[in-house]
Amino acid sequence: MRIITKTTINAYIEKNPQSKTALLEWVKKTENAEWHSLSDMRNTFNSVDYVGNQHYVFNIKGNDYRLVVVAQFTPQHIYIRFIGTHAEYDRITDIKNI
Repeated sequence: MRIITKTTINAYIEKNPQSKTALLEWVKKTENAEWHSLSDMRNTFNSVDYVGNQHYVFNIKGNDYRLVVVAQFTPQHIYIRFIGTHAEYDRITDIKNI
């Protein structure tokens, strides 16, 4: 998979260095993956959920963080839409359209 918006992850790591190891592990596994469905994603990460409109939510670092992406399986692209703490994620009112 190709992560289109990796600068978002790098910026988040810079502001939240405690997230670095977990996010970089997610990046490495994602870039080495070839996903065609949610089932494929769950073979790599068992803590991913589909929330609609091509949006998927990953629990990062034991659910300390949430990562929301738009996954397009045919071109093998991942777009980062949100990275934040679990509490910040809970304040999102329309997850399908971020």
